[in-house]
Amino acid sequence: MMFSPLGEARRLLKAVGYSWAGYKAAFRTEAAFRTEVILSPVLIGLGLWLGHNGLERAMLISSILLVLFAEVLNTAIESVVDRVGSDWTPLAGKAKDLGSAAVLLALVNAATVWILILFNSR
Repeated sequence: MMFSPLGEARRLLKAVGYSWAGYKAAFRTEAAFRTEVILSPVLIGLGLWLGHNGLERAMLISSILLVLFAEVLNTAIESVVDRVGSDWTPLAGKAKDLGSAAVLLALVNAATVWILILFNSR
């Protein structure tokens, strides 16, 4: 198949549309995601202001984006588990717990990055 810049642009636009639909679905259905999205601009702004160089700013901001990433994946896992069946099973519970653990690890990571950068003795 030949490469077509127009075809690639269309494919990219469709992919962005699917991503936006997923973002909207997570925002609409997940209270934790809504809270994190509302706090993100504030924290990203603080990260830009409080970071002393590009690396610090990047770490502060990316730690917040990682929380959103984990929350979206957790929502996807929960949706698939719920789609497969409404009965609780140990495996379904494990999948949901692992998704939740990923979010918690991302939150711990964000807190650790912010604490280490902001309270580093200079």
